[in-house]
Amino acid sequence: MNAAPRSGTRTRLLGDRPVGPGHPVYVTGEIGINHNGDLAKALALVDAAADAGCDAVKFQKRTPEVCTPRDQWDLERETPWGRMTYIDYRHRVEFGEEEYRAVDEHCRKRGIAWFASPWDTESVAFLEKFDLPAHKVASASLTDDELLRALRATGRTVILSTGMSTPQQIRHAVEVLGSENIVLCHATSTYPAKAAELNLRVINTLQAEYPNVPIGYSGHETGLQTTLAAVALGAAFVERHITLDRAMWGSDQAASVEPGGLQRLVRDIRVVEESLGDGVKRVYDSELGPMRKLRRVAGTVAASADREPVAV
Repeated sequence: MNAAPRSGTRTRLLGDRPVGPGHPVYVTGEIGINHNGDLAKALALVDAAADAGCDAVKFQKRTPEVCTPRDQWDLERETPWGRMTYIDYRHRVEFGEEEYRAVDEHCRKRGIAWFASPWDTESVAFLEKFDLPAHKVASASLTDDELLRALRATGRTVILSTGMSTPQQIRHAVEVLGSENIVLCHATSTYPAKAAELNLRVINTLQAEYPNVPIGYSGHETGLQTTLAAVALGAAFVERHITLDRAMWGSDQAASVEPGGLQRLVRDIRVVEESLGDGVKRVYDSELGPMRKLRRVAGTVAASADREPVAV
């Protein structure tokens, strides 16, 4: 269970990890259902995320009979396992307690956290069997007040994605969840999303609109550079879909990052966040030599908190 943050702060806890300005970006590899119901693939994706330096992986949890409209149950579709009804397909890609126990054990061995997006209240109760650092609200579930109330009642940090949602819908969801224990993520719910529709400056809009809430980014684009731009704009939490192979069967695979790209993404996020600094303009010791060599007009370096003025 997460301890409540101090009132008025922009920091939340995901397990024992603080998330917010001044803390390392919390990087999550979204496995979702990219495992295609195969536990070995799920564990391999956990390994890929751990090897890349991610802080967590995320899954999706549904009760198929609740989340699948009744008129779609008997519709048949082609799948890698042959032709089957849609409700049978939903069961085919859904993990149960045995699989999640194996995921939980493997994540502990690899030193990486895991959590999930429950799509119904039964799935919330299922996930509460595990000691998770957070729950996630998928953008599609932002308007489900019953689900939001169930998640709030767990007392865990709730990460809320805001794709396909209006400012008014986002405000209502925040009111239902309560702003004191959430992380709010900008997202565009297209798979894959076009760069022209990412609108990353919404990160800054959300920062201004919710001054006591850490703002993150859940990306569904191809490529890595736009996610790095989100970090540069102040995203404190980053989530990207991950896959073993973008050519695999499944609707999310094309908008996912393969293991090599994930390693580069995490590496570059750490470089970007280090390079952002604290915003205080200063003259570094490393600049004094070039200053003496290149500055034609002598001046005085203003005093800093840790150094006397330097005459040049």
